[in-house]
Amino acid sequence: MVNQIVLVGRLVYDPELRTLESGKKVATVTLALQRSFKSAQSGTYETDFIKCTLWSGIAENTVNHCKKGMTIGIKGRLQQRIYEIDKEKSFSYPEVIAEKVSFISAKKDFEKADD
Repeated sequence: MVNQIVLVGRLVYDPELRTLESGKKVATVTLALQRSFKSAQSGTYETDFIKCTLWSGIAENTVNHCKKGMTIGIKGRLQQRIYEIDKEKSFSYPEVIAEKVSFISAKKDFEKADD
């Protein structure tokens, strides 16, 4: 069985590093991914916004080298997360866990484009 996903998109926000009580470092990024086809209703390309979780060194490197608007590639896996509201109510949603991040637009090139 294979559980692998590859995404290439633009960062919606600057990544922020958090340290959990256990000492592990984590960052959550949101990628904007434009669909490859136009909407039948509006005639425009729609965009999906996908949240991805990055752990440890991958999280630190991404926070140090990336900022909002940069294009990155993420190779990872899908994981089902369950969120409990109370004892009787819960919902689940897929979460992308990054295993590798590729920096497609370099930070230096991106900063020059802003000038």
